[in-house]
Amino acid sequence: MSAADQLLVVIDPVARRIDGESVRIAKDVLCAGAQAKICWPEGVEEFSRALARRGGRRPVVVGDDRALLRTVTLLQRERDVLGPALALVPVGTAPLLELARSLGVPMGAVAAARAVLDGSPRRLDLLVDDSGDVVLGGLCIPAAPSPVRPSAATVWGTCRSLVRTLVRAPVPAPVAAAVAHRLRVEADGVLLSDLDRPVAGVSLASGDGVAHVVVQPHAGALVVRARARAVTVSVPGDGFRYRAGQVVAGPVRSRTWTAGTWTLTLPSPTPPVT
Repeated sequence: MSAADQLLVVIDPVARRIDGESVRIAKDVLCAGAQAKICWPEGVEEFSRALARRGGRRPVVVGDDRALLRTVTLLQRERDVLGPALALVPVGTAPLLELARSLGVPMGAVAAARAVLDGSPRRLDLLVDDSGDVVLGGLCIPAAPSPVRPSAATVWGTCRSLVRTLVRAPVPAPVAAAVAHRLRVEADGVLLSDLDRPVAGVSLASGDGVAHVVVQPHAGALVVRARARAVTVSVPGDGFRYRAGQVVAGPVRSRTWTAGTWTLTLPSPTPPVT
């Protein structure tokens, strides 16, 4: 049996608690189609150890977006994001499967497990910061200097509006309710914004092998956009917070994000009908 047919299936404990039936179905389909070693870790440490002992087996994660992100981060720290393609069978609540859905992973247990067996590896983009954490998709730094954590709805609304500027270029309306951040933003060493120019927020997203950065002005000025291999955001004092997916991180005084890649097994394209 080839290495491609040998799987290490790591089942996230949260998935077992939330939807044991989907976990069972996924396990049965995978075991029927490949030589699969099934791991049932009880926590993050056991999850990490199981993944580290995979040998030449293809890693398959059964779980939600958090389990996927944890796995990609571990592989990144091993410098193995370009090794055997990672695969995912998404199991969890809908809000915690948004990333998996956006990546093109089938949502049903049977369809996702079959994609693991019959799909093909796809090279995808990511951002990795100087602490070793990985961002799949985009992140934003909202203008919210208050020590009280803003509500998730407020922060995520700001994130969405900033990330949308990556794919369209209208003249933005003034952000009347935003409180200015004084951030220093550099893209591959080129200064995009300094502390004397307050901004409403900054957003980053990975794509085409680079980081796309958008600096949203506080009022009146033009949006600044750049593409770079590495983006550094820094600020004196108490630091800044940023949101990546469902996670709010910080405060940090400085953070550098570098563009990278990883591989995920996705359904093979359907050949055109001739």
